[in-house]
Amino acid sequence: MSDLSYVEAIAVGLLQGVSELFPVSSLGHSVLLPALAGGQWAKDLSLSGKETPYLAVLVAMHVATALALVVFYWRDWVRIVRGLWTSIVSRKIENAEQRLGWLLVVGTIPVGIAGIALDSLVRNVLGKPVPTALFLALNGLVLFAVERLQRRRKSTEEYASPDQTMVIPSAAFAPGDTAPLHAITAEPLSADEASERRLSKLTWKETAMIGGAQALALLPGISRSGITIVAGLTRGLRHDDAARFAFLLATPVILGAGVLKMPELFHPEVVGSLGPALVGSLVAGVAAYVSARFLASYFETKTLNPFAIYCMVAGLGSLAYFLIAGIN
Repeated sequence: MSDLSYVEAIAVGLLQGVSELFPVSSLGHSVLLPALAGGQWAKDLSLSGKETPYLAVLVAMHVATALALVVFYWRDWVRIVRGLWTSIVSRKIENAEQRLGWLLVVGTIPVGIAGIALDSLVRNVLGKPVPTALFLALNGLVLFAVERLQRRRKSTEEYASPDQTMVIPSAAFAPGDTAPLHAITAEPLSADEASERRLSKLTWKETAMIGGAQALALLPGISRSGITIVAGLTRGLRHDDAARFAFLLATPVILGAGVLKMPELFHPEVVGSLGPALVGSLVAGVAAYVSARFLASYFETKTLNPFAIYCMVAGLGSLAYFLIAGIN
């Protein structure tokens, strides 16, 4: 068995940290990278190969990615855990943080069951270059199609109700000023709290559907974050709220799957790759934190379209290369 080199581990760690959160499929890129690189990389970084510690090292990188998400959203997780605890103690759901906590539990169950049941089957049967390239192109097509539907829906809503009532915070008026009669005053909320309140309005059925969409990410090339954001957008969420919910939903799933498979990293045949695994995991964690920070800001004003274009070009380009090169 050949051990992973530090160069391979750093490259894979950077790719994992970025592609896990960007809606471009980390699993898909984990399959495509060695196939495109060829040579020793194709042997060392084979997901289905029996003579490589690649899968075990990827597990460590997934855990690092999940921990980076916990660090980035630590305020959210403090409120969520507190909400779950107080809800269990009181046996009631009385506020937004309690409801959001239970929504995340409901959204995690479907993908957890699917992951346990189908992970090995999907990886061994579909975790090959050609199917992965096809799924990556399909991922881009889905992202693009949903953005088109979103634009049409917004245009229809604006045409149907052009006269909107403006919401003006009470802090916008100086002492002695009188707010217009049509204005609705409201106490200012932080961006996190406002997002939390909007997300807590999801129904249990909607949440199960959004969480269940993550199961499609078992198909190499279909992005976990991308398909979850798409599911959120179809349920009326804003882009930034859909991304936030996708990252919160992904955290326990990635962390749980990683911890469950972590013992594989300490098998005797993998010990020689522990050093590269540690370095690659640190790179993955830093890359994931930077990616989460960037995307949280990006989705406040922008859409999935650039990622859709990338996935279609990368998927179809890789497919053409594999067919010409005779790679399956």
